[in-house]
Amino acid sequence: MQDLIDGYQQTKRMLRALRTLNTDAAERGLLSSMISDCEYAIEWLVSGRRPGNKRGVERRAGYQRERPIDPIRIQSYVMQSTAGSPANITDWERWQIEEALRTLTPLERACYEMAAGQGIGHGDIASMLGISRGNVSTLLGRAEEKIKLNKISSLFLQ
Repeated sequence: MQDLIDGYQQTKRMLRALRTLNTDAAERGLLSSMISDCEYAIEWLVSGRRPGNKRGVERRAGYQRERPIDPIRIQSYVMQSTAGSPANITDWERWQIEEALRTLTPLERACYEMAAGQGIGHGDIASMLGISRGNVSTLLGRAEEKIKLNKISSLFLQ
């Protein structure tokens, strides 16, 4: 990598020397553009990110970072429910649960199902979903509030 940086710096020095010797304005402009391109490449190689970016990918907000999760792994948690066997729940009770969870966002629902359904801790949920522990607590609070409001306003959940 250092060889590449040294090569760009040497090319930049040669272009500057050519620009001082050249008297044609059009060629001087072209050489200045080439020097600028070399400086851009050098800065990118040295810093490891595109020049001019104020925020690199490592400084994105939590919701902008994408962390792939294996769907089979999530399904295995859903299937190993500690809240009781699906055989113990009637169709009406299952429908009521689905109705109560209907207003939740996918992330709120995932957090709520893992915490309330499987008894997984906030830290483990955070690591599985790739979010912070505080964010898990916030999402669970919002989910519980939405479920409570849904229970009050729905005729079927009383």
